[in-house]
Amino acid sequence: MHKSKKVLLNPLLDRYIEHLIVVKGLAENSISSYESDLVSFLEFLEEKGVKLTHVNEDILFLFFLSLKQKGLSNKTLSRMLSSIRGFFDFLVSDNVMEKNPARLFDGPKYTRTLPDVLTKEEVFSLIEAPDVNTKYGFRDRVMLELMYGSGLRVSEVCILNLFDIDFEGGFLRVTGKGDKQRIVPVHIDGLKLLEEYIENIRPRFLPKTDNVFLNRFGRPISRQAIWKIIKYYAKKAGITKNISPHTLRHCFATHLLEGGADLRSVQILLGHSDISTTEIYTHVQTSTIIEMHKKYHPRA
Repeated sequence: MHKSKKVLLNPLLDRYIEHLIVVKGLAENSISSYESDLVSFLEFLEEKGVKLTHVNEDILFLFFLSLKQKGLSNKTLSRMLSSIRGFFDFLVSDNVMEKNPARLFDGPKYTRTLPDVLTKEEVFSLIEAPDVNTKYGFRDRVMLELMYGSGLRVSEVCILNLFDIDFEGGFLRVTGKGDKQRIVPVHIDGLKLLEEYIENIRPRFLPKTDNVFLNRFGRPISRQAIWKIIKYYAKKAGITKNISPHTLRHCFATHLLEGGADLRSVQILLGHSDISTTEIYTHVQTSTIIEMHKKYHPRA
């Protein structure tokens, strides 16, 4: 879509994007998403001849109605509303506007759902599927252990560095979205496997970098490769659910909550900046409570 030069050069948008980079420290993908959403909104205002400082709930309604007519999903609309709210919050804090017109705007509703979550038995069969007698199988086993045992994102696995491992402390220093670092524990068996991999298996890949997990050329393994690896072992383990690398991270959070972990602790372990992101996992506790009520309450 052609972008208006006037919109792209909007000084308020430029200041907000700079704020997201410098103050918020957001990742490049997140910033691009915010910018794209806001450019679409500013273009709409330009077409309607509405000044940014004159936006009200009626204008917001017309904007989202136009997006709905274009066939955008409720999830996309909800994300765009979040982008617009954040922008107006910034303008209010910068004394450009007196109040945020989007703050009380009732945006589109959508249900946040999780992809298929594996049972503990399915996870264990997936992790144990690689043949550890081969260098690739051993590498894959360790990767799967860390993705489930420590809740790592696939991107975090790809960039994990040798210097990020503390064997004595039993944890990893993980760099997540927006270059934010967090400490995640590694269980004792995972540490043993990781240590054996680094000492005896990884050198066989003829490393060209300090990344922990390497491809056959000794370079950092890619996200696409890990996706294919997980699909391969899922089929080998007889798992018919549609899973991806992120599934293991979901299982990590889900199984922690099932075991009694509190939401705040899971938020820290996952590296979520907003606890509302972590709250999608509370469906696990809710479903468990409902089943318990049905089973044990005399009036159920």
